[in-house]
Amino acid sequence: MSDGFTGKLAAFACGPIKASPLATEIARLSALDWLSCGRAGAAEPVASILHDLAKVEAGAAQATLFGLTAAPVRMAALVNGTISHALDYDDTHFAHIGHPSVAVFPAAFAIAQWKGKTLQQCLDAALIGMELSIRIGLWLGRSHYQVGYHQTATAGAFGATAAAGRLLELSEVQMAGAFGLVATRASGLKAQFGTMGKPYNAGIAAAAGVEAAQLIAAGFEANPSALEGPFGFGATHHGESNVSAMLAELGEVWCFETVTHKFHACCHGLHAALEAGLELDLAAPEIARLEVRTHPRWMSVCNQPAPDTGLGAKFSYTTVLAMQALGIDTARLESYSDAICADRRLVDLRGQIDVTADDSLSETQAVLSLLKKDGDRREASHDLQQPASLEERTRRVRAKAASLIGRDAAEQAWAVLAEEGSAAEFTTLFA
Repeated sequence: MSDGFTGKLAAFACGPIKASPLATEIARLSALDWLSCGRAGAAEPVASILHDLAKVEAGAAQATLFGLTAAPVRMAALVNGTISHALDYDDTHFAHIGHPSVAVFPAAFAIAQWKGKTLQQCLDAALIGMELSIRIGLWLGRSHYQVGYHQTATAGAFGATAAAGRLLELSEVQMAGAFGLVATRASGLKAQFGTMGKPYNAGIAAAAGVEAAQLIAAGFEANPSALEGPFGFGATHHGESNVSAMLAELGEVWCFETVTHKFHACCHGLHAALEAGLELDLAAPEIARLEVRTHPRWMSVCNQPAPDTGLGAKFSYTTVLAMQALGIDTARLESYSDAICADRRLVDLRGQIDVTADDSLSETQAVLSLLKKDGDRREASHDLQQPASLEERTRRVRAKAASLIGRDAAEQAWAVLAEEGSAAEFTTLFA
């Protein structure tokens, strides 16, 4: 066992779960959200490539794939992690800048289905894994992300390991070894953003976690200090080594409670502005001028002023706010098209929208100032770190799932999540 904090993380991953009722319920919501993103993502081009890879490798049919039949657990984690992040519509945690569900749920459900675990055992393991991935992200800090690492993949690999290792019933000593081993495998670069490589980052995190846990369970030996020690992951990957943030009230306070779900099918940097737009009840005929103030970080990420493609629209304040004002549903995938970018009404309207940086705002905040044609001025702000009530969040996640996979499938999945069934029952819904 490591003498440092890895031992504490291992004890948390293997020990009794004392999750808050709120964290438990949000984990169920994230499972529904992840399932709907995975099923919808199975229609993306990257999915067919991963399906072909799974067919070529073949092997035991241990775990179900989104949009296909089954594959060995490591391959299932790789395929399902990639596919569920293909739409970039999954949950986000801003404290460590990552998507917890797409790295952890694929590992958890693959192992749980294979080992015949209950759905609750799977959800508990996934919750612990997602919490741990967030904590690792806090330990690595912003320097790790800013230098070019994709924390969904790097921190996420440790969360996937925790979930897989717990379901494989690793001891604390073994879990510490699994964390040390996956430190060699955790990887993912922001250089892949905008390509199929971005969702693949999530897939390799899930697969690496499954592989590390399986190897340690089989007797493989690794350095349990490879996360925190000399030449370890933190030291070699620009980590800030913020141990106090990572371990603060571990197991008592659940950082996962502040995960946010996407309710607009575009870059998360645009969501605070869109939520503020809902508060203003934007209507195109009334707008004389609209000013958006946002954190400077987003100016280089999602401020394309005049995109001409559906993909570009997902990274454009002016376009998404014009869509919202024109009554175009920003939650629907099909709303983002080349045709909408060429719509004369939208082109004219986005010319009335100004976007400016404001370093007094956090990355999760936006402020909209509206000048109406009748001279009336109004302002609204929104902070994604202050989410809606559980009831409102539940309503919106279920509505999102219905829009992605159909109301019947969404309601069936939600009903399964409310029952004390097997993890395998939930995985039957993947196809």
